[in-house]
Amino acid sequence: MVSVHNICCIGAGYVGGPTCSVIAQMCKDITVTVVDVNQDRIKAWNSNQLPIFEPGLQEVVESCRGINLFFSTDIDAAIKEADLVFISVNTPTKTFGIGKGRAADLKYIEACARRIAEVGNGCKIVVEKSTVPVRAAESIRRIFNANTKSSLNLQVLSNPEFLAEGTAIADLKNPDRVLIGGDETPEGQKAVQALRSIYERWVPNNKIGRA
Repeated sequence: MVSVHNICCIGAGYVGGPTCSVIAQMCKDITVTVVDVNQDRIKAWNSNQLPIFEPGLQEVVESCRGINLFFSTDIDAAIKEADLVFISVNTPTKTFGIGKGRAADLKYIEACARRIAEVGNGCKIVVEKSTVPVRAAESIRRIFNANTKSSLNLQVLSNPEFLAEGTAIADLKNPDRVLIGGDETPEGQKAVQALRSIYERWVPNNKIGRA
């Protein structure tokens, strides 16, 4: 099985920050680095005034920040060091073109995929976390197929998010379900199992299923 020692999360917003803070608290042997282009947001994550308020979040962050949980603007370094990369950026509604006003705009997700393809090395699991997992994962795969170097081996997973505002930490610590989707290839299934093994640290086996 693929073992994960280092996680990078691109996007320090409402999903990425709390999710990776809980993972860091539950998996003390894994180094978790949350990165974002927004310097003010990262500065807030490294302060006592977090950029978002969720009951219990401050305590989770303070229990592992600087130990195995880090917040940084150095996106490239975090990607290079990671065994597993969460893409957890905004998927705003399209403002023009086909699907205007309805469809999700995947430009930020696609930009992350191009960055991973450009600076990544070795074997990496790339996990798409958003409310449009199937379309986003397909888009990421297309970009990787077109841009990936021969020295880079990437497996793409989808891991949809079900957080509710006000109960995010409780939802993360005791989720109704965790869904993981990946390729049916042997490599894809190894990647699924690697992510599953992280959640299994605190989520009952029967609550983890296939997306």
